[in-house]
Amino acid sequence: MDGEIDADELRSKLDEETVRVVDIRSPGAFERGHIPGSENVPFPSLVDEVERFEGDDEVVTVCPKGKSSVQAARLIASYEGFDGDVVSFEPGLNGWDGPLERATADGEATADTAAVDGDPDEGPAAPF
Repeated sequence: MDGEIDADELRSKLDEETVRVVDIRSPGAFERGHIPGSENVPFPSLVDEVERFEGDDEVVTVCPKGKSSVQAARLIASYEGFDGDVVSFEPGLNGWDGPLERATADGEATADTAAVDGDPDEGPAAPF
């Protein structure tokens, strides 16, 4: 793992489209609100899907409070096929002050500013 980043750094990387953001919460929590452009790979699935990140230059892992995402970042960094940088979003989604996307009934994403659901291992997430 290459460390942690804050909201300003993540926002800058998203603006430049230089990063892959991986939200490790459950699919239901992800659908209710996530950082725009992020993808959902629930933490229990990460071991089986880590090869998805092979060839990526930079990955940011995200969870509600920035604790489980550290473990996820370490797991990705330990994969032999991954040569890029991987960091954890330090404040977690509770520290994200930007817009959120929500999945609609037809699977499309819409912008929103709703609170994010928590990770059962980290307790409930607080609204923004």
